[in-house]
Amino acid sequence: MIDTLRLTAEQAAGLLESGELSGDELAGTYVEAIGERDPELHAYLHVVGEPGNGVPIALKDNITTRGVPTTAGSRILEGYVPVFDSTVATRVKEAGLPLIGKTNLDEFAMGSSTENSAYGPSRNPWDPERVPGGSSGGTAAAVAGGLAPWGLGSDTGGSIKQPASLCGLVGLRPTYGTVSRYGIVAFASSLDQVGPITKTVRDCARLYATIAGRDACDSTTVELPEAVAVPDAEDLKGIRIGIPKELNEAEGIEPGVSAAVAKAIELAESLGAEVGECRLPRSVDYGLACYYLVAPAEASSNLARYDGVRYGFRAAGDGDLTALYSRTRWEGFGPEPRRRILIGTYALSAGYYDAFYGQAQKVRTVIAQEHAAAFEDYDLLLSPTSPTVAFKVGDKAENPLAMYLSDLLTIPSNMAGLPGLSIPCGLSEGLPVGLQILGPQFSENLMFRAGHALEQAIAFDFVPERLRA
Repeated sequence: MIDTLRLTAEQAAGLLESGELSGDELAGTYVEAIGERDPELHAYLHVVGEPGNGVPIALKDNITTRGVPTTAGSRILEGYVPVFDSTVATRVKEAGLPLIGKTNLDEFAMGSSTENSAYGPSRNPWDPERVPGGSSGGTAAAVAGGLAPWGLGSDTGGSIKQPASLCGLVGLRPTYGTVSRYGIVAFASSLDQVGPITKTVRDCARLYATIAGRDACDSTTVELPEAVAVPDAEDLKGIRIGIPKELNEAEGIEPGVSAAVAKAIELAESLGAEVGECRLPRSVDYGLACYYLVAPAEASSNLARYDGVRYGFRAAGDGDLTALYSRTRWEGFGPEPRRRILIGTYALSAGYYDAFYGQAQKVRTVIAQEHAAAFEDYDLLLSPTSPTVAFKVGDKAENPLAMYLSDLLTIPSNMAGLPGLSIPCGLSEGLPVGLQILGPQFSENLMFRAGHALEQAIAFDFVPERLRA
């Protein structure tokens, strides 16, 4: 029997290459695991179980897939079956990675818990009473629960790093522009990036190498300055690591999270890194407010295309066009997209544009400059990924501000277009704690090297304790 809970993508590839297992047998094993555990976790919205000779993959359901439903977790796209593939879907297909299924997410990737899905919340494999994070919570739950060896999520304000942290996994938000957004259901176009969620840093590097690179269909993409390297170094010699005071001492960081991250920082020093303190005061003070002007403003524009005319859900009613638009959007969008559309439309409205959206863009430049200054002295920065461990389903559902604070530590670097890697660094209250590794643009290889070295030294067991044999 194959233990899908412990099987990494690299190990799965080894089984296929050696002939110990066929591609169909491997895919069938995961489909069987989905049948056993997904009724509890609700990680998937659509199970495909494609046959093939490669390592199967799960894709977040805002990644367009030809012939397979793509709902973005929203009723307004219920029943929508695309006639084309997104670039990342094409690239994983060309790499021989068969699609297991499409995973659950907060509606239009708007949320930090996957409770905003129109199709019901996903559950954390470490404790099904708790959230897996969001918005890529379905992908994280699938990988942590042994329902996929690896998967792709999307990250706008922290939607890969945060669920990876809460589920004890590795998650990469790539440098903006290194992965194509063509065919990704848009939320905030200047922030959205697709990236891997995996069990190990080596798996993360392999999957990133598969999806990254220039795409003629996306003018914001660039060629990678160097080939993606699968890491094998076990020390941090020669790496200067900064510890941003504000990211490590922000209000709301749980004591158990701080303690686990502090141990990881001590470990980094013991592995040969040069460690010192740095400051990001304006990034942390203004990052969240800046994000919740820029992202909703872009969302209000992107979501205007859902009108009930061309595709997706259409509300019933008479022939009045304006009424059709209004009814379709009211019935099709959930509370969180409605909230962000209203905020964004207000921020872009005449008389308020300069005071809100325009000012937020200026602050975004300041955040980027502050990070650039920190990277003049340090190669990488370390902090907690999430201020808390996984919280219980329903705990923050009625308090949007408390939910938004879940991304307090991941948003600043995202606003600057920088890459970030989250790796598990220990437990607090029996639940995973994530360590966030930040670098300058195109520093993925350095982050992989550091993440792998720390991963080997920490020796975190990524299998949820309650599921261990």
